[in-house]
Amino acid sequence: MLPESTSTSQKKPRVPVAGAATALVLLTALNFVNYIDRYILPGVQELVKSEFHVSDARIGALTFWFFLTYMLAAPATGWLGDHYPRKPLIVCGALFFSAINFFTATVHTFFALNLRHAALGIGEASFGIFAPALLADFYPEEDRNRILTIFYTAIPVGAALGYLAGGVIGGTYGWRFPFYVSAIPGVVTALLVLFCMKEPKRGAMDRPAHRDKATMLSLARNAPYLYATLGMAMITFSLGGISAWMPSFLQRTGYSAAGTGTLVGGITAVTGITGTIVGGWLAHLWMRRNRGALYLLSAWSALLAVPPALLCFFGPRWALLPGFAMAEFCIFLGTGPLNAAIVNSVNAAVRATAVAIELFLIHALGDLPSPVIIGAISDRSTLALGLGVTLVTMVIAAVLLFAGARTVHTVREPVT
Repeated sequence: MLPESTSTSQKKPRVPVAGAATALVLLTALNFVNYIDRYILPGVQELVKSEFHVSDARIGALTFWFFLTYMLAAPATGWLGDHYPRKPLIVCGALFFSAINFFTATVHTFFALNLRHAALGIGEASFGIFAPALLADFYPEEDRNRILTIFYTAIPVGAALGYLAGGVIGGTYGWRFPFYVSAIPGVVTALLVLFCMKEPKRGAMDRPAHRDKATMLSLARNAPYLYATLGMAMITFSLGGISAWMPSFLQRTGYSAAGTGTLVGGITAVTGITGTIVGGWLAHLWMRRNRGALYLLSAWSALLAVPPALLCFFGPRWALLPGFAMAEFCIFLGTGPLNAAIVNSVNAAVRATAVAIELFLIHALGDLPSPVIIGAISDRSTLALGLGVTLVTMVIAAVLLFAGARTVHTVREPVT
């Protein structure tokens, strides 16, 4: 376990590396495009199901194959990020996942669609690993909660536009067309990163105690990192399952495809942005009094999401949308703080590898199995009952993160 300071109040504030603001803007924009690509499919999956005449379980398998390749690519990608410059790797990954979207034009079998979606996971894995590690080298530890909160606001905004593009554009021009539209901004942003963003020195903003040589074995002994990662995995199970199936859940209760895209997209954008910003702000205030605040806020956000989600899935029809909105708001409260906790808990020498292992675990235990499990339960009973599984994993996440908060207080920086 790596030593951390018990207080930053008596230390001289450190300023970000030159070019940090440019990097934050461009990487957040690329993260936005990344999540547009990922969430187009839920917006069009009822159209896909109709064209290919497949079951809910097979529709859920599309997301399964995406995350399988995503997580299998993560270990190698993490090693590359710890040994080579991150900037060219980010550019190549963005150009790759944009090209894969153009490939959708040739997809006319369900097997080919599975192949396309699986290939998309490889490109997105590279960006998801490199960007947080690179931003950590631009900004000091005390700023990372705020910076990663900004970076991760791209998740709800991108997801919302993905839902919207899938529902509205797909409903008008066919389910393939939204993938074309999403490919263009990915190429443009990748080129801006190539020509306008600099590569920071690795570990430039870590404290001296964090710059010692570290190994992958140190991650296995790092309790704050492990609790944060496993807690994130359970949250990802819930959020991934809800994200994949909520458009279908709404459509099966009487909403149109275009209306579903607008509703889910709008709710995700508003609750995601407000939840992420409010959560980052609350964590910033709480950290002044409690070093475990990043964990505690995420734990409470997971618990608070359970009652409105229960109302959404099993309550009266009038409570469906308010319950969905409140559940998403609560879940997103902990997004930025928990990601900051993971980045802060590890040494710069293995940070990309740590993020890669985290992504491997959160997808292997989270949104890789959850859409398939929910779809399988839906085929045998109801989609509401399938979605109800996500309530259990949110409670498990809270338990893990409460335990993780206790481990942060055991870390001490050696006296010099």
